[in-house]
Amino acid sequence: MDLDTILRAAAEHDASDIHIVVGHPPLVRVHTIIQPLDYPVVTAEGAARLLEAIAPEGAIEIFKKQQDADFSYEVLGLGRYRVNAHVQRKTAALALRAIKSQVPPLESLNLPEVIGRLTYLPRGLVLVTGDTGSGKSTTLAAMIQAMNERYRKHIITLEDPIEYAFDSHKCVIEQRELGSDMPSFSSGLKHILRQDPDIILVGEMRDLETTALAITAAETGHLVLSTLHTVNASQTVERIVDMYPADQQNQIRSMLANTLQAVVSQTLFSRIDHPGMVPAIEIMLCTPAVRNIIRENRSYEIPNVIDTNRNLGMISLDTAIAELFFNGMISREDAIAQAAYPDKLERALAA
Repeated sequence: MDLDTILRAAAEHDASDIHIVVGHPPLVRVHTIIQPLDYPVVTAEGAARLLEAIAPEGAIEIFKKQQDADFSYEVLGLGRYRVNAHVQRKTAALALRAIKSQVPPLESLNLPEVIGRLTYLPRGLVLVTGDTGSGKSTTLAAMIQAMNERYRKHIITLEDPIEYAFDSHKCVIEQRELGSDMPSFSSGLKHILRQDPDIILVGEMRDLETTALAITAAETGHLVLSTLHTVNASQTVERIVDMYPADQQNQIRSMLANTLQAVVSQTLFSRIDHPGMVPAIEIMLCTPAVRNIIRENRSYEIPNVIDTNRNLGMISLDTAIAELFFNGMISREDAIAQAAYPDKLERALAA
């Protein structure tokens, strides 16, 4: 069984993920649904051969020591893949995520117009949040590409892994990958200000050190884009503050209030009008009222501020979900299941 052939078949199905698990045929995820390909069941020997065929130098040694290894794999003429090799039931298994080769334009992503306006910001912190697979990387890539086509600036990205390969248009773009180009996000950020960047993309603010360095970079006049695994704006603010020791939380609230520009929170839905996915987007813009709320530890008031500032481009998650439902794009069941306030949304959908 040849992995490149499997990946080509997966691409024909428009699969986002491919799974090689002993005892099953190759599996693909298409629009959130796992389904088998028409191939023989994978054996333990077959899985081991596939891993050895695609793993770069050093990855097999890491896999043997840690029983996990992450690396990238490329098929010429098809694309790049993010690969995780791991052990399950004492056999090798592979999970591959397809990395898109073409950066989609912002206007093709069904995103609110205000997200395009965020690409004109000269400085500050913009966070795109959501669950794994919610489209955060695609949104950020489209934002970077919009700036790449408009400005003559220096953009540096710190990624795990590189998901879109950018061509420098008007901007000069440097892309650094965790593992091969830097040991950690925090290490990359420590040195980045000496590299004369205008715009910085940090793949994920996953720990206190990375978060602190990203906020400092935004505070010193850079535009910083990053992600968090949070589902809405108020949770995002609380997550950042909670990373810090209690005696530093008032200080970080003040810093965050001064530097944060926007939080964009994404949730993906399967469409019912035609095949594909569509995002519901919550947007919080940092108006003076929002900055005061963050500074004064009143993040529970953020949903009300979002609801009362639709004219500025803000929108709550549940309002965005309701719009998708009333436009015939998603089912009632999915809408209620992913709502922030299911009971309230259910009443609104019945009205």
